[in-house]
Amino acid sequence: MQILAIDLGTETLPALALGREPPEPGLMNRPPRPRGSSIIDRRVLIRSWGYLGIASAVLVMGSFFLTLYRAGWHPGDPTGPGTDLHHAYQQATTMTFLGIVACQIGTAFAARTEHASLRSVGLLTNRLLLWGIAFEIAFAAAIVTVPPLQAIFGTAPPDPVMLALLVAFPILVWAPDELRRAALRRNRDR
Repeated sequence: MQILAIDLGTETLPALALGREPPEPGLMNRPPRPRGSSIIDRRVLIRSWGYLGIASAVLVMGSFFLTLYRAGWHPGDPTGPGTDLHHAYQQATTMTFLGIVACQIGTAFAARTEHASLRSVGLLTNRLLLWGIAFEIAFAAAIVTVPPLQAIFGTAPPDPVMLALLVAFPILVWAPDELRRAALRRNRDR
């Protein structure tokens, strides 16, 4: 159910808002793509899966295991219903859900440009994206805090310390991509 909440709830509006992103600065100064080339090429896949995807996966899986570890879990310990660690397991899956949402925010900001820096396009210039992010945060918060939704989605509010970690996730996803784009610009300008 949490996967459906991500696919149908938290991801949709920001993705649609990115479709309304104005062209990035310098776009018309670059040569066009060769005829017959695919929009989704090796470079796009390396960026999305290599940079953004790996950063997100490490953060999300780390938060899952850190939540369980803080509750006293060790590999092989049962976490199913009726066990001492079931609540911790629900908190861990909730951290996974919230971590994916937080990483989506960083990915959305990274995806706004292919070459230009986020500063050059402006952090707050895509109002639709900001509204989409606000919706996904509110939707995720409801799934985690509203009791009937907790029962449907199998969530349990994580400890405040763990929630505080989520604040860094968007930056930790976006920043390596921003550094990659800066290196590409430096190499291009040489």
